[in-house]
Amino acid sequence: MRLPFTMHRIEILGCSLDVAGMDETVEVIRTAVAEGRFTQHVVVNVAKLVNMRRDDQLRDSVHSCDIINIDGMGVVLAARILGHIVPERVAGIDLFHALLAMSTRAGFSVFLLGAEQSVVAATAAKLKTLYPALKIVGYHHGYFWDDEAAVVDAIRHSGAQMLFVAISSPQKENFINRWRNRLGVTFVMGVGGTFDVVAGKVKRAPLWMRKSGLEWLYRVIQEPGRMWKRYLVTNTQFAWLLLKAVAGRISS
Repeated sequence: MRLPFTMHRIEILGCSLDVAGMDETVEVIRTAVAEGRFTQHVVVNVAKLVNMRRDDQLRDSVHSCDIINIDGMGVVLAARILGHIVPERVAGIDLFHALLAMSTRAGFSVFLLGAEQSVVAATAAKLKTLYPALKIVGYHHGYFWDDEAAVVDAIRHSGAQMLFVAISSPQKENFINRWRNRLGVTFVMGVGGTFDVVAGKVKRAPLWMRKSGLEWLYRVIQEPGRMWKRYLVTNTQFAWLLLKAVAGRISS
């Protein structure tokens, strides 16, 4: 069941998306956590939108979320081309930091899940320097697939109100959706490679590239062996889907 808030939900290329800016998203989440209303959150970029079209489990996991923010600039531009008013992208890493700042003020407790053990530990340490009053009640690496239930129990017993899952897609979306009723948290969000950035293992694209929608290109430059094929395929497929959608609007 969706949360009782005012975000406007649209549909782009078969994917449901909530139109909202950063401030509105943070306030909606703050209110939900304060009132004890469970909220499952996800951000959608070009790659995820394309992969949802051929991965039924991923699509179901995304559409089960209470908030579906638009992350990638490609999706923002596509929505605008198709006639929707989208004020801005809500990048997962920026929302992560905004929510931690809000949690510090509100006194909400946090659990960090994902990445390598050294990375998640470094992330927790870094966050304590950035947000000294932040309540981090636990953290765990992301390589636990041989005993998911034990990790879920650890999260529940930690007493955390907010859970951030830094695991690659579609594993994180499916893990969250599979265990949502046993996690014991009020809010859960997948944050992908955010811990790698916070810990200093990976650099984030310069601001001008983010604003220009070229953050994907920066990732390819950093990790060409792993990223070039992924982005070449998904970006090409996305462009083709958008062209067909635009042609369909013109013909109708």
